[in-house]
Amino acid sequence: MSVAIKGTTEGLVVTLGEGEWDDVIATLTERLAASAGFFAGAEATLRVDGRTLDAAQLAYIRDLFSTHGGSLRSVVADDSATRAAARALGVSASASRLRFARPTTRPETDTTSGLVIRRTLRSGQSVRHGGHVVVIGDVNPGAEIVAGGDVVVWGRLRGLVHAGASGDTGAWVCALQLAPTQLRIADLFTRPPDAPSRGQTRVVPEVARIQDEMIVVEAWEPA
Repeated sequence: MSVAIKGTTEGLVVTLGEGEWDDVIATLTERLAASAGFFAGAEATLRVDGRTLDAAQLAYIRDLFSTHGGSLRSVVADDSATRAAARALGVSASASRLRFARPTTRPETDTTSGLVIRRTLRSGQSVRHGGHVVVIGDVNPGAEIVAGGDVVVWGRLRGLVHAGASGDTGAWVCALQLAPTQLRIADLFTRPPDAPSRGQTRVVPEVARIQDEMIVVEAWEPA
């Protein structure tokens, strides 16, 4: 993956991986366009690590973020010329300390921040968070959750839910009763399940995740 976008407690972290500049920018543009609402008002840290970027390239990325309502807050780079170019644009810059491994699978240890909501979300209410979201209560029809990571509902999920909104295809959606009006994970979405037939009234906890490039729903059971 040439571009990784991750929500943290301090904002979004956008990491440019390996690849030609044109290919990386095309991927970044596509990712931003696919989750445009998620970036509105967000401050982003751009990690380029060993890649060398000049002022024009950094300005292009800054303007790309701005187009989608976000802003470029800082640049993390190994190359001193790249850091100098960022500062010339009025953007803070620092050297890499910890490298992000190029994400191919979801890490076993996930330090993404979490938001816990201890109430029912009612129609018209919306929650947007760059990390994981846990709701202890119901999510009623007309309510909305957009999360950069997982969404866990300890109750009935009957509103709109978008997990992995920053492009995390490893995100999950779990609920004691999973019956959303729309369910999205990363760039994939699915329609609500069919209403149960007469006699099938037993409700079981379920988890939705991406498998083989499609969303699958299965029983939520202890590992």
